Amino acid sequence: LAQQRLLIKGGKVVNDDCSVVADVYVEDGVVQQVGPNLNPEPPTGLVVLDATNKLVIPGGIDTHTHMQFPFMGSRSKDDFYTGTKAAIAGGTTMIIDFAIPQKGCSLIEAFDRWKSWADPKVCCDYALHVAVTWWSNKVKEEMKSLVQNKGVNSFKMFMAYKDLYMVNDEELYAAFSCCKELGAVAQVHAENGELIAQGAKKMLAMGITGPEGHELCRPEDVEAEATQRAITIANAVNCPLFVVHVMSKSAARVISNARREGKVVYGEPIAASLGTDGTNYWNKDWAHAAAYVMGPPLRPDPSTPGFLMNLLANDDLSVTGTDNCTFDICQKALGKDDFTKIPNGVNGVEDRMSVIWEKGVVSISRCLNVEQNARISVILGVVLFCKHRTISAKTHHQANNFNIFEGMICHGVPVATVSKGKVVYEGGAFNVTAGEGKYVSRPPFPPYVYKRVRQREQV
Repeated sequence: LAQQRLLIKGGKVVNDDCSVVADVYVEDGVVQQVGPNLNPEPPTGLVVLDATNKLVIPGGIDTHTHMQFPFMGSRSKDDFYTGTKAAIAGGTTMIIDFAIPQKGCSLIEAFDRWKSWADPKVCCDYALHVAVTWWSNKVKEEMKSLVQNKGVNSFKMFMAYKDLYMVNDEELYAAFSCCKELGAVAQVHAENGELIAQGAKKMLAMGITGPEGHELCRPEDVEAEATQRAITIANAVNCPLFVVHVMSKSAARVISNARREGKVVYGEPIAASLGTDGTNYWNKDWAHAAAYVMGPPLRPDPSTPGFLMNLLANDDLSVTGTDNCTFDICQKALGKDDFTKIPNGVNGVEDRMSVIWEKGVVSISRCLNVEQNARISVILGVVLFCKHRTISAKTHHQANNFNIFEGMICHGVPVATVSKGKVVYEGGAFNVTAGEGKYVSRPPFPPYVYKRVRQREQV
């Protein structure tokens, strides 16, 4: 730690329960004091950060990224260096990426591979979810080892991408049961993969080959049905469920209703579903339309982002990620004659906190929930939030040549980012080196989630 003592002066410190003007004193990466007019001794060697007229908020946790992900015949543009550097510029001090094995392959080997990619490059801390893409006794044993020895407490199952990652209901039941036994959180990509496969054939047979075909073959019902099915199966074994990238009103309503019935389920809208919509798939410029292709797709109903933001404010939806998985225009062009070959993925890791602030605080004057993501993880940073900027691919720090939020004016932008007591980003300048971030182990049976599971068991 090059800067072992840091004083953040005069900012408005924002917690989940209140906000107050105060100084924050950090030593050896740990907040030691919060209060007015702090004067830590000795003054020598103390780094002072002026936060006057700025908000001091916890560093963001992006619960869903895919850095340098080999997918659909390509590899996502943002690697663990450019991706985490962009994250820091956006006020995010921790990401949770996904180690995804091919069917029949080892989960532990996938975990080790992703970790070997990340460790030399990360500029902020990170953790790893691990995907379960097939089922056997070996998978069950490896899940146990990952939880007990590798600090993994979440596993993702795909209900889409038939013949690639998709698992069936029987495998979902087995994986959920195993998660419950191990104290892990089950995650799902909730779309009906069989209906998507049939829908894609139908669109192509009709001569619809452009990006609009992507949304047309996987409508809201396909997402809502899978969401309902996953919740039903998880509830049958009393396993906590985390539905990643909630993209539609229909799926969000399913989650909201389940929570009101007492089911232990959490929904994750992402920056893209909160900040833009699927009308872009019908843009006359093919490259523009293709840039928005992701799974599940953005929805053409322009009222969707506001609807999801309201549910997030109500705690019907719980946390925000990005599903950051960037492919440039040339990579997207792999599907120029067939939308099923367009690599799925959009940006967001740098813009997430600003987009949420703009759509959730500035637009509808609601308080940002600064605590929720950390309930399932751990807060590891501080961000000074103020001023405004216009989002553009020309000025962002991501490796991609397109930004789905192009032209959006945001009135909440990180001025400085602190990670583990060190100012890693300030006024547009970075103070980080590749590999400076660390892998964060996450314990089994996270209390916020499993407290409710245990209560339900007693009932």
